[in-house]
Amino acid sequence: MMVLVYILATIVTFLLMEIVTWCTHKYVMHGFLWYLHEDHHQPKYQGVFEKNDAFFVIFAIPSIALFYFGIHPGLNLLFFVALGILFYGIAYFLVHDVLIHQRFKWFKYTKNKYLIGLRKAHKVHHKHLGKEQGECFGMLYVPKKYFSM
Repeated sequence: MMVLVYILATIVTFLLMEIVTWCTHKYVMHGFLWYLHEDHHQPKYQGVFEKNDAFFVIFAIPSIALFYFGIHPGLNLLFFVALGILFYGIAYFLVHDVLIHQRFKWFKYTKNKYLIGLRKAHKVHHKHLGKEQGECFGMLYVPKKYFSM
């Protein structure tokens, strides 16, 4: 029975991370930490890394802490919450940095309708170079309108 609870905790955490990502992106990245996110909205990257990459570290800290407390004094639910965050982080990296922004040239072409809609939604987000008037702050959830554009 605990195995089912652990699997469910991992899946639910992964799904909830989309909400956390949306809120963080809209109110933190496009808010008081805009100075870290601003370079990400520029048409060309200045180098291999950008200040926006600091958010990978920021999001990793709670996951690392939860992994630690999820195995001390013994394996518990927190480990699987951390696992859900980790899986979301991997998905975010693959979708955002690899597929959408092509920071790594692994998946250049796709005919998948979901991935094409996701790219369109992200492109709409990036058409705004400033922190105001943004839209499409999530990562994996794509509104229907981007499938029919």
